Amino acid sequence: MSPIAPVVAALSAEVAALTARLGRRVDVEGLGVTDRAGQLALGPPGRLISPNRACRLFRAADGWMALNLARQEDRDLIPAWLGCEFGSDPWETISTHAGDQACLDLVERAALLGLPAAIVGETTPSSLAAPRRPMAPGGRRPDRAVRVVDLSALWAGPMCGAILAAMGAEVTRIDSVRRPDPMSGSTPEFFRRLNGAKRFLPLDLPAREGRERLRDEILAADVLVTGFRPRALPGLGLDVDRIFAANPALVWVAITGHGWAGPGAERVGFGDDAAAAGGLVRWTAGGEPRFLGDALADPVTGLVAAIGALESLAEGGGELVDAALARCAAGAASQLGLRPIPEIGAR
Repeated sequence: MSPIAPVVAALSAEVAALTARLGRRVDVEGLGVTDRAGQLALGPPGRLISPNRACRLFRAADGWMALNLARQEDRDLIPAWLGCEFGSDPWETISTHAGDQACLDLVERAALLGLPAAIVGETTPSSLAAPRRPMAPGGRRPDRAVRVVDLSALWAGPMCGAILAAMGAEVTRIDSVRRPDPMSGSTPEFFRRLNGAKRFLPLDLPAREGRERLRDEILAADVLVTGFRPRALPGLGLDVDRIFAANPALVWVAITGHGWAGPGAERVGFGDDAAAAGGLVRWTAGGEPRFLGDALADPVTGLVAAIGALESLAEGGGELVDAALARCAAGAASQLGLRPIPEIGAR
């Protein structure tokens, strides 16, 4: 059984109740989107290496950290991150040079470079609900199917969109023709589960025509799901305040690693490193963290994001749902009774 099964079950029950009020009742388990077992060649949990082998836990000078090297461009940044010569094996380089560097220094440099790195247990546990930030007056929902624009990729954001589609929403998935979703190639069946009920709209987003079409789609939508940091907005021709001024009842679901606002807004985060940041790990008797499962922050965040979207829709919208992977992982860890060892975990 998944180590986060009780949290998933509780959140799925909330989804079922909310969707039944707004459309068709959604059975999340029946969608098959909360677990990638059978979709990837996953290793066992309980190790310093994540089941998908992209993320690792390592000891820095004053605590434990997680680094995710799922992208080739991130591997190339290791020398700049650590201030050392490039080695043949990035993990060997990290093992050699990270042990005498402070966690906060490593996190700050990772943020500047766009590396997904986190201190294990750094995010304070709080409510599992995503904060809903008022942005506009809101308004009554039109008497038609909910319209959703899904501008996210990978797992959590598309999962939110899949739940809304199963409820009966008309979901348009925006596909960047220059940067396709990596999951379409790595896990095609799981990608189909997440996106099969959506209308696909390929756009060349850097081009003016692509940005204009994207804006038109967003202004006609009831819900927008994104999976990028605020710094990406100018390149897409988007401005939060102007979007809400033109569409005051919009529900903007922002999936990020460490939050839409505040010091973590420019940090990159993925499922495994964000789970570690939230303390969603197991600690050994010797004081070492271990992964509990595969990218656990993603399915938790996907459910939390969908609940935030549904609640905001029911209340008239005009809000930004701030669904951060690390915060959701911390909330799940708290609900499961997981606690980091104080002198090693939270910094």
